[in-house]
Amino acid sequence: MRLNSQTALRGKGVILLPYERMMVPKYHDWMKSPELLLLTASEPLTLEEEYDMQNKWLQDEDKCTFIVLDRDAYEKNKDEIGSMIGDTNLFLSYDEDQSLVAEAEIMIAEAWARGKRKGWEAMILMLLYGISELKVKKYQAKISMSNSVSINMFHKLGFKEESHSDVFKEVTLMKMTDEEWAKWLNQQTDYEILKRNLL
Repeated sequence: MRLNSQTALRGKGVILLPYERMMVPKYHDWMKSPELLLLTASEPLTLEEEYDMQNKWLQDEDKCTFIVLDRDAYEKNKDEIGSMIGDTNLFLSYDEDQSLVAEAEIMIAEAWARGKRKGWEAMILMLLYGISELKVKKYQAKISMSNSVSINMFHKLGFKEESHSDVFKEVTLMKMTDEEWAKWLNQQTDYEILKRNLL
């Protein structure tokens, strides 16, 4: 979305940057992995289709996407592409009360970066951004039943099961936002919003 196109979010161990055209080839390489396609319930795209998708996500006001960088790697070499480890997304909609709902997603694509709480911190930064900048009132996470790591992470973040689908083999978790939860999220990491060009 245009709103976050000039925004960077910085935590203790990760940095979130808007998904830009120069990042597409590495993202495309990630999405050749059958494991990641399965875990993210995605279809393989050609490189040209991936460029189109990146541009569409930049334009659409109901999609907020950030690429996750490993902060230590970035601060050593200032190489954004080399420091990319995954992405995080919010898909926005309104419920019947016209409250903003966001479906949250996180993917740590680089195997070496998994199990180091990078996804945990990146998701917290994204949740805080949604609360403070987008005014999200309710979060959902739709996760494959086979993805126990993701399900456990969202449970630890305070999400509860809302529904599950045996047909789609996925569970939907939910969390209403409030001041107390936002305060707890802030206590889990540093949360800094920067201008993209000041990183």
